[in-house]
Amino acid sequence: MKVLALILAAIFVPLALPSRNFALSTQTTTQTPVEAEIQRQRQRLSASDPEERRDALMKLGAMRRASASRQAVVGLTDASPIVRAVATKAILSMPSEESVAALLPLVSDKDEFVRREVAYSLGLTRSRQATKPLTDLLLNDKEDGVRAAAAVALGDIRDENAVVALANVLSPELSAVIKTKKSEKNVFVLRAAAKSLGQMRSKAGVPALIAALANEKYVDDVRREAASALGQIGDPAAVPALRSAANSEDPYLSHVAYESLRKIAP
Repeated sequence: MKVLALILAAIFVPLALPSRNFALSTQTTTQTPVEAEIQRQRQRLSASDPEERRDALMKLGAMRRASASRQAVVGLTDASPIVRAVATKAILSMPSEESVAALLPLVSDKDEFVRREVAYSLGLTRSRQATKPLTDLLLNDKEDGVRAAAAVALGDIRDENAVVALANVLSPELSAVIKTKKSEKNVFVLRAAAKSLGQMRSKAGVPALIAALANEKYVDDVRREAASALGQIGDPAAVPALRSAANSEDPYLSHVAYESLRKIAP
């Protein structure tokens, strides 16, 4: 009996070892739930329905992971404008340098909506590498919505290299450096330019803001934004213009100017 037991042990023990090794190998190659979900959404980007591709990009973006955003990059070249637009946000969890490099080709996209969304997304990267292309959009794009988005994005980045362009858009009569094709008429672009100058807190933007505040041809919304921006910058040179605006018949402009004065000369 002892001899039989030894023979059986010699047969079955070696047979068990390969299965154990296989189990260990399986464990090391198993995807995590997050990795599996990223892969599932990546596969959906090949779907024929643009709505499904858009939904997949939204889910990849919502993961807030660089690995998910890298899978979403393919959406930037999608045939559908709405899919490309959604992809501009979905890729933002990558490092800013990667995000900017991926987004820049879409600055010249033929679709206005895509160009607008890529401008906003470039601002969200906070990368100064995006300053030049955004400045070009601000000064040269034919669509009001794109120019406004570029102005907002430049305020998000807060690169002082954009001050001259923003000031030129707001008060072109003061600039001898940059000449745009025509004076800006769109209220949203003008407001965004004024607000961004305030966010940058650069004294170089003060003359343009003072001129905008004093420009009675501008709607009150633009003048209010200029008054608020002057308060953010805090340059005493703005005090006379703010005092004048504090006496405005527009109670909202008067209030904003007064609050800005308190910041500069409490």
